[in-house]
Amino acid sequence: MLAWPFLLGYFMDLVLGDPPDWPHPVRALGWLISFWERQLYRPRVIAGLVFWLAVAGSTIMLLFLVLEVAHRGGPWVQGAVATYLVYAGLATRSLHLESQKVEAALAGKDLEEARRQLSCLVSRETGNLPPGEVRRAILETVAENLSDGVVAPLFYLLMAGLPGLVLYKVANTMDSMVGYQNERYQNFGKVAARVDDVLNFVPARLTAGLICLTAGLLGLDRHRAWETLREDGHKTPSPNAGWPEAALAGALKVRLGGPGVYFGRLVNKPFIGKSHPAPGPHHYSQAVALLYGVSLLMAVITFFGLLLSGAGLGGLLGVFI
Repeated sequence: MLAWPFLLGYFMDLVLGDPPDWPHPVRALGWLISFWERQLYRPRVIAGLVFWLAVAGSTIMLLFLVLEVAHRGGPWVQGAVATYLVYAGLATRSLHLESQKVEAALAGKDLEEARRQLSCLVSRETGNLPPGEVRRAILETVAENLSDGVVAPLFYLLMAGLPGLVLYKVANTMDSMVGYQNERYQNFGKVAARVDDVLNFVPARLTAGLICLTAGLLGLDRHRAWETLREDGHKTPSPNAGWPEAALAGALKVRLGGPGVYFGRLVNKPFIGKSHPAPGPHHYSQAVALLYGVSLLMAVITFFGLLLSGAGLGGLLGVFI
C-alpha cells in the first residue's frame, strides 16, 4: 500500500526539510526547464505551449523509467521510490525554515538581511520594504506556499498517486520559473501560468478551509477567518492566492495584501482584512502553528484516503506501466 511509504516520506519532510547540499529532483527539474527554455524560447504563446509540452513530456518519460525500474525491483524498491518521491514533493519543513530566516533577521534588527532573505522567496522587489511590509510579505508567502507546497501535492497524491504528485510539481515549478507578467514571459509563460491556476483551483480553496478549521483547533479566530475568507478571498488578481491569504489574515486578525512593486511596476493589490491591524512580531509564530496544523490535518486525510482506496503500491506507482 502507498499509505505507509507516504507516512514515512511525510515525516522525513517534517524532520529533514530540504538540506541545500542534498540532491533534489526539483533542482534537476529546474535544470530541465532551463534547458527547454533555451531551446524553445520565443516571445509567443505557441512557443510557451510547445515548451510546456516538452518539459511535461520529458518528465513523463523519466517517470516511466523510474517506475518501471521500481516495479521490476519488487516491493522494497517500490516502497523506497514512493517514500523518496513523497519526501521530495513536500515542503512543510523547508517553508518554515526559509521563512524563519526572514523573521529572525527582523527580530535581530537586520532589515537588509531580512529583505535579502525575503527576495529568495517572493517575486516582488524587496530592496526598499520597511519592516512591516517585510513581515506582511512573509505571512503571505507562508499562506500561499502552504497551498502550493503542502496541500496541493498531497491532494494530487491522493487523487492520482505518485504520477499526480510529480506532474503537479512539474507544473508548479514551471509557473515559478516562467509564469510572470513581465516583458520576457508575458506571452511565453502564459500557458505555464494558466495550467498552474487550473491545478491550484481546488487545493487553494481546500487550504483556506483547512486554515479556518485548524484555527479553531489552535484557539485562533476561526469565525473571523471564515468572514475574511468570504469577504476578501476572491479579491486578488490571482484566482487562487487570495483564498489561503484571506483565511490566514482572518485567523490572525491581521491586514495583508496592498500595493507592491513587481519587475519595476507598481501593482495595486487590494488589502485583505482591511479592518485588521498590520502584522506584529508574534503573528509569525501563529502562522507557523497554522502551517504545521494544516499540514498534519491534510496528511491525516491523505493517509486514510490512501488506506481506504485499497490500491496496491504497484498500481499507484505504475500508472504508466
